[in-house]
Amino acid sequence: MDSRSINLRGFAGNAGKNIMQGIGGFVFGNERSESKEDSYVERFLDRISNGTISDDRRSAMTELQSLVAESRSAQMSFGAMEDREDVELVRGALETFVSALTPIETSQGPKTEVQPASVNSDLLSRETENISLLLSLLSEEDFYVRYYTIQLLTALLTNSLKRLQEAILLIPRGITVLMDMLMDREVIRNEALLLLTYLTRDAEEIQKIVVFEGVFEKIFSIIREEGYSDGGVVVQMLLKETIGFDPLIAILKIRRGSAFNFTQQKTVNLLGALDTVELLLMGGGSSGEPGKDANKTTNQTALAQKNILDHLLLLGVESQWAPVALRCMALRCIGNLVLRNPQNLDSLASKQVGEDPHVQPALSAIFSIILRTSVAQEFVAADYVFKCFCEKNPGGQALLASTIAPHPNQAHATFGATTDMPFGSILLQALVSSDDNGDMEACCRASSVLSHIIKDNLQCKDRVLQIQLETPAPSLGRTEPLLHRIVTCLSIAASAEGENGQSGQPEESYIQPVILRLLIVWLVDCANAVDCLLESAVHLNYIIELASSKRYSACVRGLAAVVLGACVLYNASREKGRDAFAVADAISQKIGLSTYFLRFDELRKRFAHSSSGQQNRKQLSRSSANSMSDFQEIEEEEINKGDQHPVLSEIFDSHFVCFLSKLETDFRDNIMDIFSRTKTATAIIPAELEQKNGEVDGEYIKRLKSFVEKQCNEMQKPSSGRERVQIESLRQELEGATQRIEALRAEHTQIEAEASNQRNLAAKLESDLKSLSDAYNSLEQANFRLDSEVKALRQGGSAPYPDVEAIKAEAKEEAEKESEAELNDLLVCLGQEQSKVEKLSTRLAELGEDVDTLLQGIGDDTALPDDDDDEDEDDE
Repeated sequence: MDSRSINLRGFAGNAGKNIMQGIGGFVFGNERSESKEDSYVERFLDRISNGTISDDRRSAMTELQSLVAESRSAQMSFGAMEDREDVELVRGALETFVSALTPIETSQGPKTEVQPASVNSDLLSRETENISLLLSLLSEEDFYVRYYTIQLLTALLTNSLKRLQEAILLIPRGITVLMDMLMDREVIRNEALLLLTYLTRDAEEIQKIVVFEGVFEKIFSIIREEGYSDGGVVVQMLLKETIGFDPLIAILKIRRGSAFNFTQQKTVNLLGALDTVELLLMGGGSSGEPGKDANKTTNQTALAQKNILDHLLLLGVESQWAPVALRCMALRCIGNLVLRNPQNLDSLASKQVGEDPHVQPALSAIFSIILRTSVAQEFVAADYVFKCFCEKNPGGQALLASTIAPHPNQAHATFGATTDMPFGSILLQALVSSDDNGDMEACCRASSVLSHIIKDNLQCKDRVLQIQLETPAPSLGRTEPLLHRIVTCLSIAASAEGENGQSGQPEESYIQPVILRLLIVWLVDCANAVDCLLESAVHLNYIIELASSKRYSACVRGLAAVVLGACVLYNASREKGRDAFAVADAISQKIGLSTYFLRFDELRKRFAHSSSGQQNRKQLSRSSANSMSDFQEIEEEEINKGDQHPVLSEIFDSHFVCFLSKLETDFRDNIMDIFSRTKTATAIIPAELEQKNGEVDGEYIKRLKSFVEKQCNEMQKPSSGRERVQIESLRQELEGATQRIEALRAEHTQIEAEASNQRNLAAKLESDLKSLSDAYNSLEQANFRLDSEVKALRQGGSAPYPDVEAIKAEAKEEAEKESEAELNDLLVCLGQEQSKVEKLSTRLAELGEDVDTLLQGIGDDTALPDDDDDEDEDDE
């Protein structure tokens, strides 16, 4: 050992002494002087500290290790250690410290009991010198000394994170010493990685230092030695930290066609790399924060310059032999890479995937995944790419919408053989082919993509609205708009669900809700789409049936109600039977306004239940990454947890739910406004009210009476709606008044308490005044006694004597001055208290209290002494 040898007695003596001297008794709730464990610990420590035979000291250290590792009370009593020059002794001392800082799980004792390990950590980390000494031990040659020192620092971090972070920042080269451990033997290196992971957590200053010290280069050198994605669990752990863009790209590189090369550990490592990429692309926070959005854009640009899109496409789109978890995460990374980034959006739009001669646009390949995958999570991930591509990207939306047209060979093409067809033709085939083969899944998924293409883009909505399709009987020469065909597909899906309603499937189908979402997105802010939908009364009646029938789920009924609301709110038609009033009147007659608005409440509750079950983004760990290897098992678990399909939870995200909430408010106001204007509208007699041929007058009158009664009931429902608003307003006013009353009661209680305190203070002051008066009386009595003594001295002889009268007058004058000053101070205090009493009396009177009753009896037994007696004594 060199000259840096340090005596460890000072390192641990104070902490051990404090632990031994009473902390155990305080924590465990007893005051006995010493337990059996205390005695053993002190005996071992004495043998270690004062023993002269090395073997005996080592033996004592071994026994102390065993005792501290097994006993909580022994942990509390653990104390000092001996010289560092005995390596074996230092090893044992460090190991004992590690045991003393490791919590011992026990079923005995209260749950709120203080953990000895936490107390020991707190005591050991209070002094920066202790941490400095531990860091110096990391330079020792002995492997176990370095190993146990790293473990001890990790234990301290676990229990006292902030304190140790602050201490290490104060120690010169403290971070550098820890960084050097990354180049040590594998076992110590892995422990040092774990230590640095904890140390840099939420510590910006330490993060800057480790970056300056070259942590990225050292970490990547370890990843390179471990074999990149083929490496072991060490690579997985390192990927939890940001390691730079070039290393990430190197990790994500896979060989094209490596079908059987995805071991479980390689999959976990790639998931770790993709998880890091996703964190970088998310900008470290939610969208909308300026700093976070800037980070996101910077990372998007930097990663794109490294050609990461090619690697993500190879992993997520072309490598269909890769595990589904990898494909899904790669697809989500593609979406985040292009989101609101013009350069990356253009890059994705121009990308080609595959090898000659089977090359196709990347977006077409991703859409093919949407259509053919049997895993719902992969459909959601691929759909997310189109959502990100179309968001705030009107040019990209127009590009995709321009390709939507029937293909010349589409009528003879087999569904799925679409590699030679443009994207829009594939989309259109998926939308309409379900009418023939009953495959509603493809129609549903294509509807989801189409909703992204036309969302918030009026030009794309009108363009797609012009698409005309051949009817099932093309020989008649008629065509129908694409919007009508989608409503037909919706009815087919509803019929299929009705037929399978008794199949015992645990989950709610997501096919109808996704198609209804497309209709909602299409109708909003698009009067032409509303007019097209209402061209046929069959469509309106069918949507009304969806909203009213209990055969359908609350989600379907609620979304159908939103479609009806859009047909009212965005209706610009003046044609009889298709205007806003006609739709609102149909809702009132066939559903009822109360029931109609109830559908929105049911939908809101359903989405609230769904969002409450969603968890925030989970941090990738070995166990969670391993569990992602089979999405089929995950889907089964999610389905068993509730009756809502997991796809609904993903597609109907919080943004769309907020969008629906805003629409609901607009619907309510608009429909109520329509019915409030019906009184001034021109009365039009419906055709069904005209007397039919052959109908006798009695039956006609009876039918008219029934119609009028029904209309009266429906007219009362908007009225009841307004009454509910008024009742709600009155209820809120009542709640406000109740709160004000409670506040006044609390104020009244506080004033009463203050009045009581003032009364007590006044009584105390009166008592002090009485004591002062008694003291004055005592002074007068002493004065009288002295006067008597002076008179006796005068009568006793002719010896000279002092001028007693002068002394008496002087003493009396000083006493009167002192008494007068004290009386003045007391009178000032009394005046102040009297003012407070008057204010409190006024406030109590305002609150309805009888002030005279409260003040009755105060001061009766504290009357001042009678001044007449004093005057009589003075006369004497």
